[in-house]
Amino acid sequence: MSRIVLGVAGGIAAYKACLLLRLFTEAGHDVHVVPTANALSFVGETTWAALSGNVVHTSVFADTHEVPHVRLGREADLVVVAPATADLLARAASGRADDLLSSVLLTASCPVVMAPAMHTEMWLHPATQANVATLRSRGVVVLRPAEGRLTGADSGPGRLPEPEDIEASALACLADRDAALRMAAQDLAGQKVVVSAGGTREALDPVRFVGNSSSGLMGVALARAAVQRGADVTLVAANLAVEPPAGVGVVPVVSTSELAAAMHAHAPDADLVVMAAAPADFTPANPSGTKLKKSGDAGLVVEFTQTTDVLAGLAARRPDGQVVVGFAAETAVDEADLVRLGTEKLARKGCQLLVLNDVSGGAVFGAPDNRVLLLGASGLLGRAVGSKTSVAHAIVDAAQSLRER
Repeated sequence: MSRIVLGVAGGIAAYKACLLLRLFTEAGHDVHVVPTANALSFVGETTWAALSGNVVHTSVFADTHEVPHVRLGREADLVVVAPATADLLARAASGRADDLLSSVLLTASCPVVMAPAMHTEMWLHPATQANVATLRSRGVVVLRPAEGRLTGADSGPGRLPEPEDIEASALACLADRDAALRMAAQDLAGQKVVVSAGGTREALDPVRFVGNSSSGLMGVALARAAVQRGADVTLVAANLAVEPPAGVGVVPVVSTSELAAAMHAHAPDADLVVMAAAPADFTPANPSGTKLKKSGDAGLVVEFTQTTDVLAGLAARRPDGQVVVGFAAETAVDEADLVRLGTEKLARKGCQLLVLNDVSGGAVFGAPDNRVLLLGASGLLGRAVGSKTSVAHAIVDAAQSLRER
């Protein structure tokens, strides 16, 4: 069990921090909430205490014998501030210690994650951008805000990411300090990344389809890792079971042919292309234009044809300097058998990096965690185990190492 300090600044998005708090506690973490005085105008102390199961810390003058402004930061394994308002970012960047939360930020030696939320004009203001750059230069992870409906009728960048999105990035920082440092450093800034995610559907008739069990969680995690490390990310989304992460451009597709068209349209100028989607290998040769009806006890015979090999096509068209990453979901006897199957697929597809899953018994699909082998032309490059967001950072790291050779 890790000790998390959840700082809450004074913005209307403070209500979403209640949901984030619940996610942390349900994951088994010990969460201590430090709201600012303004935050308590939006969500009261009683709510934070009930949801966290802990005393709420609101002032440097409460329980002074415990020196809370020093103790909370020192004892934390992770500090998350959500929402982080423009005012809080400014005070943190300038090293102010004029309330309990800003004091905690000065004493914390653990990873610090801040999720901004404010109106678009405030987020884009040069002063705010300078404060964000200052915080990142000190190792603070400042997440990219979402784009969408703000307070009132306004819409634009500055919306607080969804709690599940914040939790995934925050816990990845908790699990891997190196990932936190790379997020803070924005090591993918200036790069374009194209990721596919989900499972395609091939129509039998207007209401039925042939599909697969891919939820899109791994592809979404890869898009999240890349965008929070500074990349310009396009997510080609095939029937996702989860919401896409904040800050990415989304191209929705349904079938394998649509997936192939979207990937080939967006991949040519990308630095990194990741085919995490699970495209159908076969599609009905003659889908019905009307709903198929039962006819007595007769069954249904469907003729299938092979679909486009999207990964092989991307690898064949790969420009110099681009890294193409493929995925292989295999059922293997053991690791040696899995590596053998992966080596054959890597040679057949022509990609630079292959992520190997053993999906025997339905493992991995829809699960929050993953266990993969990373395979390159030189053989087994490594292993990654953990949350899908943590595994995503390991995959991006492996791809980056291939780009830099």
